[in-house]
Amino acid sequence: MILFPAIDLKDGQCVRLVHGLMDQATVFNDDPAAQARAFEEAGFDYLHLVDLNGAFEGRPVNAGAVESILAAISMPAQLGGGIRDLATIEMWLEKGVTRVIIGTAAVKNPSLVIEACRKFPGRIAVGLDAKGGHVATEGWADVSDLKVLDMARRFEDAGVAAIIYTDIDRDGALQGLNIEATVALADAISIPVIASGGLSSIEDLKKLIAANCSGIEGAISGRALYDGRLDPKEALALLKGAY
Repeated sequence: MILFPAIDLKDGQCVRLVHGLMDQATVFNDDPAAQARAFEEAGFDYLHLVDLNGAFEGRPVNAGAVESILAAISMPAQLGGGIRDLATIEMWLEKGVTRVIIGTAAVKNPSLVIEACRKFPGRIAVGLDAKGGHVATEGWADVSDLKVLDMARRFEDAGVAAIIYTDIDRDGALQGLNIEATVALADAISIPVIASGGLSSIEDLKKLIAANCSGIEGAISGRALYDGRLDPKEALALLKGAY
């Protein structure tokens, strides 16, 4: 199981939001590249990046910060936020992003996911952000009528590498992962699922492992790593070899 440290980018800085609200951003590092290097030196194997401004504006905004991060590390990185067309997907893959995450566009233009998966096999993930069980889009500003499971099932045969499932109500709030909903989603589809939103301590990881769900690829951690609630060495040791 992979533990993905998260770097969320707002105005070129490394921040964390609470419940996805841009006006509740806490700046943890004004040098995202240095933060990425620190994560790699701590032993992490895969980085999770989000262009928060891009998610709201529908286009890449923090490109400079992302490029500086990619230049600073050797581990793979997945990126989401403001990726709404094939040209942007191709641009990021050419710049060194290992896996591109399609969020809003997956809901509004599912054919983009299918086309991207065909053109870039194994390098496309879908971000499904849930509020009350329904998919939210536009940087979580809009909540659709679509249920998360129904949306996920649309891509069963598309070749999606992973689904990042985020519980918005828990994101950044250190309330614990929504393990029940994450496991239920992973059990219902064949696409690997990455748990996101609210990871607060080593106990969340223990519960995720105890769920014994082979469909879960890993979990994303942000605030808990930044404020010291989750010790990287302890967490990585726990996850080593976990299915």
